[in-house]
Amino acid sequence: MTEDLGFIHRFVPAADSGSGETLLVLHGTGGDENDLIGIGQAVAPGAAILSPRGNVLENGAPRFFRRVSEGVFDPREVRSRAEELARFVRAATVTYSLDAGRIFALGYSNGANIAATVMLTEPGILQGSVLLRPMLVYEPPDQKDLSASTVFISAGRMDPIVPTTSVERLAALFEAVHADVTLKWQLAAHSLVPSEVREAADWLNLQRARV
Repeated sequence: MTEDLGFIHRFVPAADSGSGETLLVLHGTGGDENDLIGIGQAVAPGAAILSPRGNVLENGAPRFFRRVSEGVFDPREVRSRAEELARFVRAATVTYSLDAGRIFALGYSNGANIAATVMLTEPGILQGSVLLRPMLVYEPPDQKDLSASTVFISAGRMDPIVPTTSVERLAALFEAVHADVTLKWQLAAHSLVPSEVREAADWLNLQRARV
């Protein structure tokens, strides 16, 4: 664990020296830089893992951006936090000698939402993202072409936190800016199920073939 580059974070070097791939893992509310390491390694075996801790505290629980109330966000603050995370990724790319063209994100809940916002506002930082239980938290006024980007969205049909309509709007927003979108619905609530980790790994394998 280290505190430089603007975020407390963990970096796990690639187990496969020939991989060249990095997975940016982004925890949910109350998580930290250790939470998704195992899931990240299951989704992207052999890849390097870059795992920051959110810089915002909500009643002591780390997050990547603030909530005004449940499901309500300040667009300016969300965008500012996405830009902050993008700067971290750029700095980490230099510090850890990463391939800037082979960085994917894997985010859960709040982490998925910040990953989606980075993709929408900072094209090129992430080649693609696995978004687990995301919702639409930010609609950029200046839409950018994401035709070179890919997105895997895994949502829960019985999720009491994320409205179905919000997931569908997020997928439609990515499609509107020409990203390649895969949307999977799980018979689950907000917690993850093993099958979607396997589905995410299969999806990422397909993306590797496109690089």
